[in-house]
Amino acid sequence: MEDGKDNDFTFCQVSAPVNSSAFDEQTVVPGIGNISIKEETSSLWNNSLSGNNAAIKEEKVGSLSFNVISAEPQKQSTEAPKQIPVDGSGSSAKKKPAARAKVPFEKGYSQMDWLKLTRTHPDLAGLKGQSNRRLISKSEVKQHQTEGSMWTIFKGRVYNIYPYMKFHPGGDDMLMKAVGKDCTSLFNKYHAWVNAEFLLEKCLVGVLDETSEKK
Repeated sequence: MEDGKDNDFTFCQVSAPVNSSAFDEQTVVPGIGNISIKEETSSLWNNSLSGNNAAIKEEKVGSLSFNVISAEPQKQSTEAPKQIPVDGSGSSAKKKPAARAKVPFEKGYSQMDWLKLTRTHPDLAGLKGQSNRRLISKSEVKQHQTEGSMWTIFKGRVYNIYPYMKFHPGGDDMLMKAVGKDCTSLFNKYHAWVNAEFLLEKCLVGVLDETSEKK
């Protein structure tokens, strides 16, 4: 039959190779029996991962299980730390100098005009021939609070500040608070850096007599 020819099969015997006992892993890779695999994590990874807080996730593919380690470093915040105020009120603990209101100068009453006046006026203090070195008590200072004669005490000296009223940068209202009393602390509060002794040199009336107040 023609059909029988197409269905013929040829069989052959397949046997194990000769000296099959000698064909083993030692023959292919010598010393392979001494190799062992330990499931450990390298210390290099441990150090780097602990610093970055890396996430370790277990995965499994078929019968093989393994750990997936994310070595992506954490993003650091770029926001600057907020400073906590010392006194807790939202402002710095360092005190700022007291603000003083400035009054616009009238024409002819600037500080330069005052310096010119001190060089030309014969008697700004209103001494009328008296010495400006005489001792003056506090009670006498209190008596001079009228127009033309307004006395004040500044650092142990007595001045007639009436001529300086319109020349004062802070206005005459502020200067009126010093009339008849000691203005040293008030002056230091607003402008301790100003050389008042020089500005009021020609307004000097006398020296405060501190001994009369102790009697």
